[in-house]
Amino acid sequence: MKEWMKEIEINASIDQVWKLLDGALEDMQKIMPQVLDHQAVKVTKEGVGSIYRQKYKEGKRIEEYDVETLEYVNTPANKKLKVGFTLAKMFEITALYELSAINEQKTLFTYTCTNKPLKGFLKLFLFFASDKIVVQFCERVKKVAEEEYENTKVLVK
Repeated sequence: MKEWMKEIEINASIDQVWKLLDGALEDMQKIMPQVLDHQAVKVTKEGVGSIYRQKYKEGKRIEEYDVETLEYVNTPANKKLKVGFTLAKMFEITALYELSAINEQKTLFTYTCTNKPLKGFLKLFLFFASDKIVVQFCERVKKVAEEEYENTKVLVK
């Protein structure tokens, strides 16, 4: 299993960032444009155990898989969402999104991703995998959240 972790400060409120991770499909697509669909299969009151069926476009292929909520915390100062899914019967993947309010306009975003190969030949592939995608994802979340936060400040004035 391989794990990557990236932490980044975002100049936006914690709720603005959280909306991108735990919101509607349209919000999610702003930071994950390859997600084509995100439908609830089972939703629990506490969040943990909820399952969503996602469709994801990789090149010309469309993968469909169930995403299970493994951890869920939603308080004003701290938010956490951990999901897990199996991709193409080849990898077990978890994604952990953690948000901490630094102040009302600044959020600390920590993204941790694990990837466990389910077939022996994939272990070598993972051995050489870099954190490039994790870094790009964090930068995209920062860019989108900050742009949207600036736009909401302009509308309020």
